[in-house]
Amino acid sequence: MIEILNPGELARARETGALVAHVLQTLKARSTVGTNLLEIDRWARDMIEEAGAESCYVDYAPSFGRGPFGHHICTGVNDAVLHGLPHDHALADGDLLTLDLAVSLAGIAADAAVSFVVGDARPPGSLALIEVTERALSAGIAAARPGARVGDVSHAIGSVLTGAGYPVNTQFGGHGIGSTMHQDPHVPNAGRPGRGYELRPGLVLALEPWVMADTAELVTDPDGWTLRSATGCRTAHSEHTVAITDDGAEVLTLPAAAGLPG
Repeated sequence: MIEILNPGELARARETGALVAHVLQTLKARSTVGTNLLEIDRWARDMIEEAGAESCYVDYAPSFGRGPFGHHICTGVNDAVLHGLPHDHALADGDLLTLDLAVSLAGIAADAAVSFVVGDARPPGSLALIEVTERALSAGIAAARPGARVGDVSHAIGSVLTGAGYPVNTQFGGHGIGSTMHQDPHVPNAGRPGRGYELRPGLVLALEPWVMADTAELVTDPDGWTLRSATGCRTAHSEHTVAITDDGAEVLTLPAAAGLPG
């Protein structure tokens, strides 16, 4: 299903996006050496409930997971890049943490992810991984305009990732979003320009470049959810929800929209 949101729905999407940005940036600030992933999940739950919103994850049970997910946020550490199931793990100095959050407020969802290094240590290559996903996300956003096609966005993202020397997995990527979290069109992190669905105003997309340092192969944890790099290398993931407008892409999950620093 591909949804085109009307102006009223887009206004609600902006509110949901601001909430997602606020929760993520608050959790990022609170995630320090010694923080337990289950604490982060509890903090996310409390903030979502206080806002009168709902997590898109708790009851989520797709074919690729061992559902329902049962938690309020995805927490990936180091080699865990997608769908990280919160568990009893205390963060260590230098851990590369990814927080991925999708929330529904007043019937409209928004989705975003941020990766960062915890503490003071800076293990080799970690900041470069994060930076390349952020640059790829910016390139994808710049390409998302009316009349462009999904392949244009995918190509923009993939060109940054491969240009930096990283392999790209296209099994999981961006997606449409609206009244539900995951919708068509699928937006892979590599593609051919001029191909795929034509973007038009009112379409909302979650763009999410993610990368693994030296492989494109994923393995699934025994928990049935957490996806890790097959080689154990570090990973990073950046994501924003964007609305296609007459003037281009409006980013709905920017930290500035929540009145917080980046």
